[in-house]
Amino acid sequence: MMNLSDYVDQASEIFVLSDSFVRIKELIDDESSTIDDIADVILLDPALAGTILKLANSSFFNYPGKIDTVSKAVLVLGITEVYNLVITFFTNKAFESLVADQDYLDNFWCKSVDSALIIKFIGTKLGIVNAERLFILGLLHNLGELVIQQFSPEKLIAANGCEAPELPWQKQQSLLGFTYGECSAELLKQWQLPFTIIEPIRNQDNDNFEFSSDESKLLYLTKRIMLCNYECSKHPVELLLTEEALQQLPIDQAMLQEASQYCELERLGILAILNPNAAMVY
Repeated sequence: MMNLSDYVDQASEIFVLSDSFVRIKELIDDESSTIDDIADVILLDPALAGTILKLANSSFFNYPGKIDTVSKAVLVLGITEVYNLVITFFTNKAFESLVADQDYLDNFWCKSVDSALIIKFIGTKLGIVNAERLFILGLLHNLGELVIQQFSPEKLIAANGCEAPELPWQKQQSLLGFTYGECSAELLKQWQLPFTIIEPIRNQDNDNFEFSSDESKLLYLTKRIMLCNYECSKHPVELLLTEEALQQLPIDQAMLQEASQYCELERLGILAILNPNAAMVY
């Protein structure tokens, strides 16, 4: 039986971030690099440059002017935010070789984008600085599911077939010995992504909030809000969103409803940029 390390070791050989990503990461980590240095490498990949400009000019960022160059995108959005957009692009590219039913993949990316939009919206409402950066947590939080799909599709079907009162991560733990969230975190660690991304994703199912960061708490809640609209729609809401969990952050029912409405408005636009196939579902 494969354990978590086995899955991640095999996944890291197949789902690889490109050399362009590695070079951009090196430049961002190098304090002597300039905005133009980073922009020049991004421009070497027209698809990457085009995706960044589309996202930068989308309602997601709501920038009042036109961002017409990659250099301006880096300047206006900031290096960290552009780095997150680069991660988003190359993550999509890394999983293009995945063998899976198209309907399954479309559904997966819809759920991921919903999570990304919800966590960004709630983070903004709570006054978290640069809440756009939270988008990457929602988008990448469940990549481990794609790893299981690649290597053990029969276990994926079994793990995704949970019914109330059992919760998805409980079923994953009992069948696999780990959760999709833990698998996601280990893959992102192999990719050498920042701890600030890995830590909340690793702790997304941890209901011991004593030492959790606000980002971990936000992702914990966001994931459950999203699941209420998908495979856990028949679970009692109180089972997914307990009073104790909701009390971790000043979130009320009105904010939850607004987050769902925001998601409905923005989903199609983001999917059309990141995953056109999934956008066609809507």
